[in-house]
Formats: sequence, C-alpha cells, structure tokens
Amino acid sequence: MRILLVDDEKNISNVLKAYLQQEGFQVTTAINGLVALTLFKENPYDLVLLDLMLPGLSGEEICKEIRKISAVPIIMLTAKIELEDRIEGFNMGADDYISKPFSPREVVARVKAVLRRTDIETSPLAEVISYDNGLVIDNSRHEVRFNKEVIPLTPTEFKILGSLAKYPGRVYSRGQLVEIVQGHDFGGDDRVIDAHIKKLRQKLEKVPSDPKIILTVYGVGYKFNPHQEE
Repeated sequence: MRILLVDDEKNISNVLKAYLQQEGFQVTTAINGLVALTLFKENPYDLVLLDLMLPGLSGEEICKEIRKISAVPIIMLTAKIELEDRIEGFNMGADDYISKPFSPREVVARVKAVLRRTDIETSPLAEVISYDNGLVIDNSRHEVRFNKEVIPLTPTEFKILGSLAKYPGRVYSRGQLVEIVQGHDFGGDDRVIDAHIKKLRQKLEKVPSDPKIILTVYGVGYKFNPHQEE
C-alpha cells in the first residue's frame, strides 16, 4: 500500500513515515500543497495523510482538488479541534480526522481501519453487470457482450475494463491500472496502458477516435462512462 504524507513539520513527518514503514507501507512525503498535488497526479496512492495548515496551498484546497479526480481515502491531520472544523473536513470529502497532538500508533491504526473500510481495489465485481447502452460484463464467464454480440478481449483487456467498471466515473491513473494488471513490481513504462485502452476502444466504441465509454481525463488517466449520451 502506498501512502502520500503531506505535512510541513519535518519531525512529525519523519516519525509518521518511520512508523508506517514498520507496518509495511510505502510512504512518500510532501512539505507543501503544490508538491503534494504534483505527486498525486503522477503516482498511484492508496491513501493520503493530509495536514490542513500548510504554507501556500492549504490542506482544505488540496482535499478539494483531489476529490475532483479521485476517491482515494483521505485522513486529515490538524490542530483544529472544533466540531465545526471537523464537520467541514468531512463535508470536503475526508474519510477520517485526527487532531494534533496524536500518537503515531493511533495514526497507523486509523490508516489500517480506513483502508479496511474503503477496500477500494479488492471489492469483487458483480457476476453480471448490464448497462443501458447494450454493454454486458459477465465476470462469471469472463466474457463481454455488446448488443448481444460477444466481444473477444484479452485477459489484460478484460481486467482493465472490469477494474474501470467497478466504480463508474472514478478516475484511474495509468500507474493504478498498471498495478491492477501487472502488480506493484512492474518495472516498465506505464504508457503500455494506453495501448490496451486503444484496443478496448476499437472493440467497444462506435467511433474509437471519439470515445464515449472509456474516457480520457487529460493529465490524470481514464474513467468508465457506461451511461454515455448517444
């Protein structure tokens, strides 16, 4: 599991990183909002630990920007302890809220709890999913049908489509799709995903050059849009 830790207090950041690494997490740190957003857009993360009081771009602004493109779990770290502050954080899209000062062990426990609760990548795809555009993903048969016609997909193409279809509208970066298909140890160019997406579009889209089902979110990745307008 990869964690993006955003905090401008180096002592806190170093301690949390050490505790999380002891539990087997891969941790990337950022000391301000601009760096954090750049890292997030360029790399896949399973969770974000986000301090609210940052120089320049605030934690609240970072949270809003992340929520525009991703449903990744976000845990806010802050000295703000008022109830209204916490409610505001949850309304922005935070999954949990930890007030400073805190115990590093508590943070690790909260991280594990949030990851268990969200379980983004491991929830199973329903056996058969039908969409009103005529697309059917039959997971039990490892088969895709479009307007009742079986569409031959490679195992990799089927896995990519199934992963995108789990959460319609959710944006997956190339790196996230590579990890789903190839695993964390893949050492190649994540642009290989583009080639698979191109082949999927050739098989599923009426006009592959003007896709309606698998959409590109420029600078971020891809998302599944099963209820596209004709």
